[in-house]
Amino acid sequence: MQAATVAEAAAASTRATDYPIRRVAVLGAGTMGSRIAAHLANAGLPVLLLDMAQAGERNALAAKALEGLKKSKPAALAAPEFLGRIAIGNFDDDLEKLQQCDWVIEAVAEDLEIKRGLLARVAPHLRADALLTTNTSGLPVGAIAETLPAEVRRRWFGTHFFNPPRYMQLVETIATPESDPAAVAAVARFVAVHLGKTVVPANDRPNFIANRIGAFSLLNTLRVMQQQGLSIEEVDALTGRPLGWPKTGTFRLADMVGLDVLGGVVRNFAANTKDERGDVQLPGFLEQMLERKWFGDKTGQGFYRKQKGAEGDERLVLDVATLEYRAAQKPRIPALDLAKNIESLPERIRALLGGNPEKDRAAAFYGEILPDLWLYAANRIGEISDSVADIDRAMRAGFNWELGPFEMWDAAGVAETVAKMRAAGRAIPGVVEKLLSAGATGWYGNGGAEVFDARAGAYVPVESPTAVVTLSRAKRSGGVVAENPGASLIDVGDGIGCIEFHTKMNALGGDIVNFVRETLRPESEAVRDFRGFVVTNDATNFSAGANLVQLLLAAQDEEWDEIDFYIRGFQEMTQAIKFCPRPVVTAPFGMTLGGGCEVALHAAKRQAHLELYMGLVETGVGLIPAGGGCKEMTLRAMEIAAAAAPAGSRSDSVELHHTMRTIFENMALAKVSTSAYEARSLRLLREWDGITMNRDRLLHDAKAQAVALAESGYGPPLPVTDIAAPGESVLAALKLGVHMLHEGGYASDHDVTVATHLATVLCGGNVTPGTPVSEQHLLEVEREHFLSLCGERKSQERIAHTLKTGKPLRN
Repeated sequence: MQAATVAEAAAASTRATDYPIRRVAVLGAGTMGSRIAAHLANAGLPVLLLDMAQAGERNALAAKALEGLKKSKPAALAAPEFLGRIAIGNFDDDLEKLQQCDWVIEAVAEDLEIKRGLLARVAPHLRADALLTTNTSGLPVGAIAETLPAEVRRRWFGTHFFNPPRYMQLVETIATPESDPAAVAAVARFVAVHLGKTVVPANDRPNFIANRIGAFSLLNTLRVMQQQGLSIEEVDALTGRPLGWPKTGTFRLADMVGLDVLGGVVRNFAANTKDERGDVQLPGFLEQMLERKWFGDKTGQGFYRKQKGAEGDERLVLDVATLEYRAAQKPRIPALDLAKNIESLPERIRALLGGNPEKDRAAAFYGEILPDLWLYAANRIGEISDSVADIDRAMRAGFNWELGPFEMWDAAGVAETVAKMRAAGRAIPGVVEKLLSAGATGWYGNGGAEVFDARAGAYVPVESPTAVVTLSRAKRSGGVVAENPGASLIDVGDGIGCIEFHTKMNALGGDIVNFVRETLRPESEAVRDFRGFVVTNDATNFSAGANLVQLLLAAQDEEWDEIDFYIRGFQEMTQAIKFCPRPVVTAPFGMTLGGGCEVALHAAKRQAHLELYMGLVETGVGLIPAGGGCKEMTLRAMEIAAAAAPAGSRSDSVELHHTMRTIFENMALAKVSTSAYEARSLRLLREWDGITMNRDRLLHDAKAQAVALAESGYGPPLPVTDIAAPGESVLAALKLGVHMLHEGGYASDHDVTVATHLATVLCGGNVTPGTPVSEQHLLEVEREHFLSLCGERKSQERIAHTLKTGKPLRN
């Protein structure tokens, strides 16, 4: 089906309100169905989950699915209590309950007749305005519903979620010629806004977009691997980070996803696609693995297998020629070692393709699979989608590629690579000839703002949802107001400036600290010119925390004055955020750890992404928070205690002890939230802080919060000078808890040292309970104890170990 015109799309969007979505049913409580139900529950919706009736306990299958959700890893639910939003039932007894549902999602086995049989039973129970969709991963959507009544087929189409639904960003919508565009638009908007997904329209062709391209890429990789005599370890090294693909590579990812799942996709691809690449088929060794049920992690073996060895777990790898396992070996591919030093992915791709294929195994491999990928994707334009940009978006969101196939082709140079393809005797698709004859230099133009439209033979604007505000777009329009090597101030419109970090992992060093502190000074030009600020960025993570390399070097050289100067500056930065005359909204997402967490804590408000892994984790490296994090958590503990019991009462004291202990344990154990909702339960987010489901909409939502605060007449808080310090009584209780853990063998001597420093800081020092102290006093106590720990040899060992391995050391 061809894409709708702009006018048709606008009309459909207007009528999308005819289909409100307030309650959803999922048919099928298997892995996908139960996890789709879980993510709908994450969005706050009541969900009905149905499966086949069983003898005895009628709802046993659905009940088992709920139990599975409790233990699923990664967690399907953003908070355990959300499980209560899912009601269960069965197809025999509970179909009449579908009358209460606005949207019904079919997610049963990938079998055409099974789906048709269930839908025939379901159709009579649907409301006249209920939406009905299928989660098929590749069966023809129109054919599934061809026996349904015409009025149901108008509200029928495909909604293909990727597994696991909470974490994978792509949902493909597949309309049929009979689908009401307004119905499709209603679901697309709901899925984007409330479920946080990247929604890509796909044509009703086998495997749709992402699985069509992805299945070809997988099978072609297997073909080239066998042709060139490469090992599984070598292919995983070649197809991971060097190409901007998931670091697991091809085979480790296949084991994680499940070869049974991938087998279904590639079998469907092989059986139903009749295109120019008939030589790309399911290899015999993979067929044998499927027959033997070597499905990967879920069955204990696939392309890899773990076994106990003399020195712990040993990873074995499959020899595809013999189907026997051997010890895994580290690949030695010199080109990949050189490529590690190239930060820019487009430059890395050009470098990897530039080697001599007769001497360089990487160049030989990439010289086969990348042109194959590009030509195959180009031949699919007009079949799986009319839009180059949509194909790229589907691969980025569905397979976690940094660049889609056409973006990768642009990075390598379209004209240069086509010339090599011609020389090799490859057939060039007509759409590519059309691109080059139009004088275009790549599939994208104007810095990525435009994309080549094959039908028009010209560049057209890349469409994006109205609620998506990107820093890259703001930069292209000249929005950079000020910058240094670590941070930038960008005008994002409506009087709001965005402070963006752009160091590696957004580690907080001197450049960022100085930039934020100077930008948010009351007398700065930025404060004069903007009415509010947002702190966020377009990277994978908000901030991994302070720059530990600088800190370790200074500590090893005993540069205590330098460390003190840096910590003072860091505290001045967080205080500038808190007391700025203009509202500062932080928009944390991904890893928001240590100092990154402290930056977020000090804002007037936080607008977090659902996938927020936030924590004050400094104890993991033998330190404590020193950028105001301890101070803020003490203030929050006292607020919570005061709200729960009358001031000065015995219950007030009990509540303070309880709250302080909880916060202390969270920090001492370096707890990290698994979602924004858990961050709220850890007191890192407040009840009034916002949560955005869609990462692409986070800046838009945070900006809206900053505008709302500014228009409400925002005034900054005043520094608190009369905090009743928890003091020695709470401190004694916390120390006792640490002592008991040490006696039980659960805490090392150094753990005790770190925890004692942390407890002392949280309690305001060794002072009489109730002693009035100021925020500045708490900052000074933080800094004093942080410096003391920096001098501990064990703390330095922990920092060094973390920098080397990425994991904390317990010593």
